[in-house]
Amino acid sequence: MNRKTIRHFFFYIHSTLGLVVGILLCIAGVTGSILVFWHEIDVAILTQHFGSLIPTNTPISLTKIQQNLEALATSKNFHLDGIAPSSSLTQFYQAWLEDDMDHHWQAWINQYTGEILGIREWETSWVGRIYDLHYKLSAGDTGTIIMGIVALLTVFIAITGIVLWPGWRKLIAGFRIKWQSHIRRRNFDVHKVAGIVAAVFLIMIGFTGFAWNIPQAKVNDAIHAITFSPKSEPPVISPVANQQPLSFGVLAQQAQSQFPEARITFLHSPHTETEPASIYFKQTGENSHFGNSSVDLNPYTGEILNIKDGLNPSTAEAIINQFGPVHYGTFGGMTTRIFYVLIGLLPVILLLTGFIMFWHRRKVKVHQPLST
Repeated sequence: MNRKTIRHFFFYIHSTLGLVVGILLCIAGVTGSILVFWHEIDVAILTQHFGSLIPTNTPISLTKIQQNLEALATSKNFHLDGIAPSSSLTQFYQAWLEDDMDHHWQAWINQYTGEILGIREWETSWVGRIYDLHYKLSAGDTGTIIMGIVALLTVFIAITGIVLWPGWRKLIAGFRIKWQSHIRRRNFDVHKVAGIVAAVFLIMIGFTGFAWNIPQAKVNDAIHAITFSPKSEPPVISPVANQQPLSFGVLAQQAQSQFPEARITFLHSPHTETEPASIYFKQTGENSHFGNSSVDLNPYTGEILNIKDGLNPSTAEAIINQFGPVHYGTFGGMTTRIFYVLIGLLPVILLLTGFIMFWHRRKVKVHQPLST
């Protein structure tokens, strides 16, 4: 198989996959661009709705906030999933609850008074709808699998695009756009430059999206096996009859002793009697939104069952911990987040320019005379 044949094979794979999944990739890209800053957008909307918090004193205890949320959960037949304390003195605490239909609800709490300011169903919120479209095409489990496959095919599209990039022969040619040339040449130049800029990032985004959407692929297990890193099993609790779980306030104090300088980002309430309570932390130096450090505790005794230090992970955990930052673009702070907004929009340009090239090739073939 000569070089020309190999190149033709890669071109066929690249163009076919691009045209087949291009629309779905554009949907994922555009919605992903919106989701890059969804936290900031949502805070602005909520502040407009509820007003800004004015610090009046120290925040009330987590135990009191938990009691108010448990009362809300009881009145609506919800289960309290957890509380996310705010990192700002002027923002609301947020809580997550679930109903019997496995729908998720958000509640916002005044951290100084404990007042529950409002609730909304995540699935019907503006960001929930966009997330649902991004993650599973608003099509349930089937959509989740489809978008997982699209994510994997995106990796192949990007890799074949890198192989086909003309910059390997002459570097400057790979980044030059001849704006004054014929529209077909200009279209090709835009495609090759946009493609090489996006390729590496689309590979990272596609691979992590595939790993999340299709857990049957057991990507995490493979990473543990390849790196010879032991995989810890989640602890199981032996419940004590007629014993009530300890409050978040008590559990948080116990967990904080393991990371005294870290900020608590989420307190997870167990769903079953055998599930531990989990307190999540973000230490200085961690680049994921909620951090990668956590403490699992026995909710009845406060005994510490498992500790994960995000600054000292195993090799496998270090790799897996970067899935979020490289998928969301948070690994380089604000600069990479802004860049990821642009990366999410590039599939639209790539699909349009790719389709134009395909259309021109088909047009040429139709007008070619048949050989006799």
